[in-house]
Amino acid sequence: MKGILLNNLGSPDSTDTKDVKKYLGEFLMDERVIDIPFWKRWILIKGIILKIRPKKSGAAYKKIWWKEGSPLVVISERFTKKVAKKVDIPVELAMRYGSMSMEKGIKNLVDKGVTEIMLVPLYPHYAMSSYETVVVLAEEIIAEKYPQVKLDTLPPFYNKPDYIKAMSNNIANHLKGFDYDHVLFSYHGIPERHIKKSDPTNSHCKIDGSCCERNSVAHHTCYRHQCFETTKAIAKELGLDETNHSNSFQSRLLKDPWLKPYTDFELEKFPTIGKKKLAVITPAFVADCLETLEEIAMEGKEEFLEAGGTEYKHIPCMNDNDDWVDVMVSWINDWKNK
Repeated sequence: MKGILLNNLGSPDSTDTKDVKKYLGEFLMDERVIDIPFWKRWILIKGIILKIRPKKSGAAYKKIWWKEGSPLVVISERFTKKVAKKVDIPVELAMRYGSMSMEKGIKNLVDKGVTEIMLVPLYPHYAMSSYETVVVLAEEIIAEKYPQVKLDTLPPFYNKPDYIKAMSNNIANHLKGFDYDHVLFSYHGIPERHIKKSDPTNSHCKIDGSCCERNSVAHHTCYRHQCFETTKAIAKELGLDETNHSNSFQSRLLKDPWLKPYTDFELEKFPTIGKKKLAVITPAFVADCLETLEEIAMEGKEEFLEAGGTEYKHIPCMNDNDDWVDVMVSWINDWKNK
């Protein structure tokens, strides 16, 4: 029997500092998130970051926490339930980090008699710190505990036409009645070195403004290229021209160079060049979470208005809207019927 494992990032169990610390410890100690030698990572995370950041992150989570729990988890659960109602094979939800572990999700499917799983990383784009770490962990769990189970994985869907259409419809619906000067596509940032590490050719990715435009096998695992392609496809669908939209990258960590331009710098710049009515989209996420609800919808708005902006609109992710549910159902059915 076939089954589906939907997977997203994860969340602390609560906003309490101890729960946030536990979650951040698991997340930041992942070698594909902070890719430095273990001993350096241990000193940095255990000795420095986890002594400071959990309290600050807990305060941020409190600003966006829902009565039902973490928005990311609640939305993902709603999405999973809607999808499960429309397909005739088992569907489970798991998180890469936190108590809703992938091991539990896989076990739940196996306990239902599933012998073939399609893993669905709910990340549109390939990155070693998101898509890749999910796939690697799933493969390790299957090999160690369920060697009889076959594992397939849904490829990154950043440019799938039905996904682009659903995303564009969601954006268009939220832009109705908003007289914007500019639309900013804000993607989650990653260190520049991750781009080069993910390049199978070891030579194509130079992050120089041109490599993303030259055809290469490297694009299959290039987060930067895939982000730009998503923007191009959505801009074409919405009829945006080159003068009224752009890309940026948010959520930097440490002092290493990350993908540019940085979202916070762009938010401060726009009012100074006459772009005072801004809409912000976060296409790296399919469900609203801390990075969209607090960093963009709250902090981003404050930064933009303080810099002289007059109107600011955060476009919600697709979350559990019916178009997105139907797209996922169609992908599942295509796989099931192979």
